[in-house]
Amino acid sequence: MEEDIINRVANSQLVTVDLEDYYPKGSRILFDIKDWLLEGLVLREKDFREQVSQHDWSQYQGTYVALTCSTDAIIPAWAFMLISIHLQPFAKKTIIGDLESLETSIYQDIINNLDVSAFQDKPLIIKGCSKKPVPQNAYIMLSNKLKPVAKSIMYGEACSSVPLYKRK
Repeated sequence: MEEDIINRVANSQLVTVDLEDYYPKGSRILFDIKDWLLEGLVLREKDFREQVSQHDWSQYQGTYVALTCSTDAIIPAWAFMLISIHLQPFAKKTIIGDLESLETSIYQDIINNLDVSAFQDKPLIIKGCSKKPVPQNAYIMLSNKLKPVAKSIMYGEACSSVPLYKRK
């Protein structure tokens, strides 16, 4: 007597939340200002302002930009602010930091604005594997956002998940 194989995962109410689905389009750019400094170390205001005014900012249309200085130079806050003001009409987002900090900031905005009402009283699994650069902090932000509404939260894949939270 043969028994039919039943896919319990497909028949369950389990909802998969994949952060990769929320990954926004747009290039990520690390903008290093070291080349605009005297010997890569000293910011001379007049020269710096001239570099900023002559730079083609339109090339950053639709991008996400992380501003940094890869040398040990001491950069005043106004320098990054000045660049940010020039990037504002073109870039989708600008931060000071590295590319991982940029991704974290992007996901922070996405998760803060995420409507979680569809997940109310549902057992959830936060998908773990991703082909896109989803930062680790995004998983923490998402689990904290979902906890007040979820019946339960797991991490991984439906076939091999790790339980994280279950409402009592």
